[in-house]
Amino acid sequence: MEHEPRVEQPREAGACFSDGLLLPEMVIIPPGRFLMGADETSEPAASPSEMPRHAVDIKYWMAISRYPITFEQFDAFAEGDASMHRPDDQGWGRGRLPVCDVSWEDALSYVRWISIAAGRAYRLPSEAEWEYCCRAGSTGPFSTGNRISVKDANYLYSENGDRPGVGRPVAVGSYARNSLGLYDMHGNVRELVADVWHENYLGAPTDGSAWEPNEAAMWRIARGGGWDARYPTLRASFRERIHHTQRLANMGFRIACTIE
Repeated sequence: MEHEPRVEQPREAGACFSDGLLLPEMVIIPPGRFLMGADETSEPAASPSEMPRHAVDIKYWMAISRYPITFEQFDAFAEGDASMHRPDDQGWGRGRLPVCDVSWEDALSYVRWISIAAGRAYRLPSEAEWEYCCRAGSTGPFSTGNRISVKDANYLYSENGDRPGVGRPVAVGSYARNSLGLYDMHGNVRELVADVWHENYLGAPTDGSAWEPNEAAMWRIARGGGWDARYPTLRASFRERIHHTQRLANMGFRIACTIE
């Protein structure tokens, strides 16, 4: 797949760029400091894996895809590789729906391909970068503050166990963006990140980098909650363990890069 040579991007918060046709639209994110994780006082639903809450200082500029990677974008990659897994859309359709049925290894294959195709060092976001972008300045459980509703994100179960959600993924960008200009950080599909799973944040890096980005490690991390999620799993600090080969109908990913 041929693409135009990339153009270096200015460091302008909120500016967007794309390195080619059917490649993701990227949003430039400024440096910043935030509190990562949760504690029982502020978030009673928090688990020990989200603790201790700690300051993270991201001192570099980065960009992250405006939306989760779509079927259209992933298919553009997979069609050029006969050995590549073809994700199952479960009959929901493809196009601008977020790609699902992909593993951490599949996501890494896409990252390698787009880095070559675009001439830019793309990667999966670190867990800290992901949470920084999801919070978008909010200190509450959600980017929307202390509460979120099915008007804000695509998830299935309310706090009461009711099912007000649509019960399937929807096209990316169907809900309002957060204050950084990013869509679907809560709900639609869970999102894979670069880090190796740890049971808590004791010893976690505080500079935004991925924690032990060892490609051979078995257990990875998914964030954000999917279209079938329960309300507490949409929280910005919620994290769950995922096997690196596991493919699920509610799990996808987005990509990032550092802006030099």
